[in-house]
Amino acid sequence: MLGLIGRSWAMLFASGGFKVKLYDIEQEQITNALENIRKEMEVLEQSGALKGSLGAQEQLSLINGCCDMQEAVEGAMHIQECVPENLELKKKIFAQLDHIVDDKVVISSSSSCLLPSKLFAGLTHVKQCIVAHPVNPPYYIPLVELIPHPETDPSTMDRTHALMKKIGQSPVRILKEVDGFALNRLQYAIIAEAWRLVDDGVVSPSDLDLVMSDGLGMRYAFIGPLETMHLNADGMLSYCDRYSEGMRRVLKTFGPIPEFSGAAVQKVNQAMCEKIPDDPKHLAARRKWRDECLLRLSKLKREMPSE
Repeated sequence: MLGLIGRSWAMLFASGGFKVKLYDIEQEQITNALENIRKEMEVLEQSGALKGSLGAQEQLSLINGCCDMQEAVEGAMHIQECVPENLELKKKIFAQLDHIVDDKVVISSSSSCLLPSKLFAGLTHVKQCIVAHPVNPPYYIPLVELIPHPETDPSTMDRTHALMKKIGQSPVRILKEVDGFALNRLQYAIIAEAWRLVDDGVVSPSDLDLVMSDGLGMRYAFIGPLETMHLNADGMLSYCDRYSEGMRRVLKTFGPIPEFSGAAVQKVNQAMCEKIPDDPKHLAARRKWRDECLLRLSKLKREMPSE
């Protein structure tokens, strides 16, 4: 649980006033995670961006760690697994949890695309299992996709949805499992067409990104594609009446799934590295800038009336 995603979950749960126990098989990982969380919370507090009603020290006092799984889950109401995206590794963790948890705790995975039917297959406590997929970085981007196993009890979905709302996230219910869930299916569709447009010489990599950052992304930061359709005409029926023929014509011209390799990847990589060299220092600096932008955007979104 102690990578970026795990640390972010710990901070989010603590921001809601919940006691958090970090688990890892290595004490050094726990120690480093606690130190990183402390530093990040103190910076957030100084900048006025710390989530929750408690101060940094109060939130930090809620987070502890241990190397014993049984101790880590004792008395827990919610378990959030955050190991690497490896099916066999995750299944091993869930099998271990299955032997030691009670019939009340929710067992949740942070998986970004592994199907619940594969993750939780054969578990005794499958009714308590769910995927809660956050968006990186979770502390600044509130969306969480909730995906049930076919045998997940509806109360598990309801409890997890309520918990995510309690800690300030924006949970969405994926009503049945599908490969990639919703967010990555949309993301991959955009990536695929972006790649084709660059590879076909229609637009440069830098201008392609500008189409999103200064175009579609501006409105998608506040409203989704369906509401955009509704507002860009006299309602949804009007939009489809006006534009469906053109949309179908354009969609038929979309090419095959890209390979994301060869000359195309070299072309895109060169453009990206001209903007942001791919050494650790430059990438870390750009991620820091991105997170600061997300922080300011999330603050603006909170200040904007929802209606």
